[in-house]
Amino acid sequence: METLAAPPLPAHTREEPLLSWAHAEDDHGEGAPRLRLAPLTARLVAIALLNPRSGRGRVWYEHPGGVPGVTAQGRVELLPGTESALIGEFWRAIVPFRRIVTFNGRFFTSPYLMVRSALLGIPPARNLLPYRFNPGEHCDLLDQLTFYGATRRFSLEAYCRGFGIPPPGGEAGRPEVSSLVEEGRYRDVAELAADTARAIAELYRVWTRLLESPGGVPPS
Repeated sequence: METLAAPPLPAHTREEPLLSWAHAEDDHGEGAPRLRLAPLTARLVAIALLNPRSGRGRVWYEHPGGVPGVTAQGRVELLPGTESALIGEFWRAIVPFRRIVTFNGRFFTSPYLMVRSALLGIPPARNLLPYRFNPGEHCDLLDQLTFYGATRRFSLEAYCRGFGIPPPGGEAGRPEVSSLVEEGRYRDVAELAADTARAIAELYRVWTRLLESPGGVPPS
């Protein structure tokens, strides 16, 4: 998920400011403005969903006047729209899936998205914060890789590098979303969201293969 600082919404608004989807990260960069982390002061500019098994997915993103497309690999659809439209499409798409996988989703992505939806007058179609200690419905990889806070938390990029997974944005690192939007590079924001979802999916596959059931004990 990608977010940007924005003026607070007026009370009872039904306006549809444009936005983009940001990834669920432990920290959005040292010294990054806290405004872009709160649903009252930040708008969504991109939302990505990716199936870890098929590698196919969708990114809903801000792009005034944009047309639908696909990533360079042709496996992820890129769908432009307004913030309200993006959130509405996200809720419709997520309903059928049994397990949701995020990175720091419990402490940022899920509460942000649910409150932001409510602020825009959109009722969440699903509870993204079910019982924390059973990853069967919501698997937050940051929870799992720190054993629910027993060890130090690292960024998504750090875990990717540690497990030999290409980090989001490649070796050059993640570009600043605010700069991309200011330059009108909306497609690049969508590609970044898709690449972040790809990295989370690869990390999830590592977790399921090596850590989900240590000693062969079936997951609860």
